[in-house]
Amino acid sequence: MVADIHRLDEKGSGQAAIWRENEHGNLKKLKLTIPQTLPGEKVSVTVDRPEKRRWRALPNEILEAHPERTAPPCPHFEKCGGCVWQHWQYEGQVKQKTNHVRQAVESQGFDPNLVLDTIGMDNPWHYRNKMEFTFAPDGTLGLHEQGNFRKIISLETCLIAGKEMVAASMEVAAWAKSHQLSGYNKDLHEGLLRHLMVRQSFATGEIMLALFATEGPAAHQEAADDLVERITTAFPQVKSLLWLENTDWADRTQSQNTHVLAGRDFIYDEMDGYRFRLWFDTFFQTNPTQAQKLVELAIEMGEPKKTEKMIDLFCGVGTFSLPFANRVGELAGIEIVETSIESAKRNATDNGIDNTTFLAKDARKGIDEILESFGKPELLLLDPPRSGAGGKVMRRIGRAKPERIVYVSCNVDTFATDIKELEQFGYVLEVVQPVDLFPHTVHVECVAKLVLKDKNTI
Repeated sequence: MVADIHRLDEKGSGQAAIWRENEHGNLKKLKLTIPQTLPGEKVSVTVDRPEKRRWRALPNEILEAHPERTAPPCPHFEKCGGCVWQHWQYEGQVKQKTNHVRQAVESQGFDPNLVLDTIGMDNPWHYRNKMEFTFAPDGTLGLHEQGNFRKIISLETCLIAGKEMVAASMEVAAWAKSHQLSGYNKDLHEGLLRHLMVRQSFATGEIMLALFATEGPAAHQEAADDLVERITTAFPQVKSLLWLENTDWADRTQSQNTHVLAGRDFIYDEMDGYRFRLWFDTFFQTNPTQAQKLVELAIEMGEPKKTEKMIDLFCGVGTFSLPFANRVGELAGIEIVETSIESAKRNATDNGIDNTTFLAKDARKGIDEILESFGKPELLLLDPPRSGAGGKVMRRIGRAKPERIVYVSCNVDTFATDIKELEQFGYVLEVVQPVDLFPHTVHVECVAKLVLKDKNTI
């Protein structure tokens, strides 16, 4: 069957539609999702169930290729669910991300010309400072297969992770095999090893290896001792080697008990000249090179002044709070995750910053509490999760009437609906700058500035 790819879906896969006759001679539409294809391409594809109305399949052959198609360098590309666009020249990926942001903004009635061209990377490889790998039931360490959460692809390499991170992970994979340790079976809820999290500071070089298992290391002492010997000998940059117990059925990297096998339970990282402590569950930007640009853009757009007060909403561990705190009179950070707030306080102390207040609370309620004790801010920055801030939070921000708002977003669709809420309060969108933090994937971050033009609205 021959199909023409007319667009990409939200996951970066090609979309096609074919009309065909059924047994009664009536035309029926078959909607096809074909990963690893690009708009404008003509491909051949096999449909095993022609009576279906929707079908997903990899292309058998690219009959007419997009001019920006390129050979993917990773041996896992055709199966791995991590990088969906390695077959697309990087310049094309960046243009697509700009178009996506412009479409999202325009869909909410904003001028798409306010969206600048996406800032890409000079070297879009080995950019991630954190990866999570999974153990298959037979103890093989690897990555989830595309579209199949149950199947694990054996790890040979990963071209978006730091090279030392991959090497250390492969040493753990070899260790698990040598001791014939079982992986976790999600269906039977049995087996020992579940996940391996590896993170590395590109600034300090420090590495954390966090092994998630259903039992503690005492039950496997010989293997645990061997792991310590292997890692500390071959990778002196590993400053945190953890064994974390997770007996929960939920397939998440969480811990009921944390055992430090070697080093400390955190590593040091740096951003914009500030030092941060990162624990296994600390959220920190995964692309430090581009995250630095996010901070610089936020400061440029926010125009912080020493005479001003500022609120940092969804502040996390203080990634934006610390650089801004040195530029404003007072700063209040709000974050619902208590461990992140404790980290933010500690990070502020570590960096000699004493004009910050951090509150562990839901965003909407936190704003009310901070406004009562802190007063009205001239500047507000928010960096919400992918689900966005939501209408209630955005309307609360609008009623607080800060003069300037800087919105850092990792999901341009929720960003666009969020900022629409601010129009009724007199805010005007001035600029949106997309930044590519995730090359070879569909994701894009952006930094936007909104200014209060009509203070009398609502």
